Amino acid sequence: MKNTLLLLSVLLLSSCYQSERNCTDFKTGKFYSESTTNGIVYTSEFIRTETLQIETYNNHVDSSEVRWINDCEVIFRTINPKNMAEQKDIHLKILTTTDSSYTYEYSYVGEVNKAKGTAYRK
Repeated sequence: MKNTLLLLSVLLLSSCYQSERNCTDFKTGKFYSESTTNGIVYTSEFIRTETLQIETYNNHVDSSEVRWINDCEVIFRTINPKNMAEQKDIHLKILTTTDSSYTYEYSYVGEVNKAKGTAYRK
């Protein structure tokens, strides 16, 4: 009986474990990112300040306004969009963090389909 209670206690405590997220550590800085969409890996590099993100991917530079909803969620709005897709805001949520990286999911605001990726501090 004692062993059963101990096992049950361990299971209950371990099921309540949540990984720690230190999202504020990644609000600013220089990063390298990898995300996979439809089996294709996309890479980019970006610099993020409190209010601006400048991203380079496929020799294309894009600038976005940054608006944090909370410590782990942010909205990006493209500055000077060149087409309809760039006019849509992007919602990014940090899921987990380590000392030098974070995993995230993102989508256009209001869309259900989300993609995931990892960003690494440079």
